[in-house]
Amino acid sequence: MRTDERGVGLAFVIWTLAGLLVAVAVGVHIYQVIRGQSIRFTTSYQAVLLTNGSVYFGHLQDYGSSHPVLTDVYYVVSQGNPETKQVTNSLIKRGKELHEPDRMYLNPNQIVFVESVGPNSKVAQLIAEQQKKQ
Repeated sequence: MRTDERGVGLAFVIWTLAGLLVAVAVGVHIYQVIRGQSIRFTTSYQAVLLTNGSVYFGHLQDYGSSHPVLTDVYYVVSQGNPETKQVTNSLIKRGKELHEPDRMYLNPNQIVFVESVGPNSKVAQLIAEQQKKQ
């Protein structure tokens, strides 16, 4: 093998390795950008449905990450009247329980879907009423 052929082969290997290194760096950067961003919502409250059928309303932070957090949490309690068979739904603020939780750390694998609570919706109105009482 001649000296100039060896030089061309070495240059090819160096440029190939440099190209692969750049490709890997770009891939890692894109992965970190995608995984590092959480979804932002345009409304104050979100409805979160979990796989067990529970629905919670609150401020959802870090959705799309491995540790979403729900704060200012509300949930609906249904009570039936055995005489009239009518069901009454009440919106309850989480935190009134014995252990007084101020947030919920959610398992992202247990979230079925998330929806924004419209500012003029019945849920938003009930939350506003509850906040006035506090």
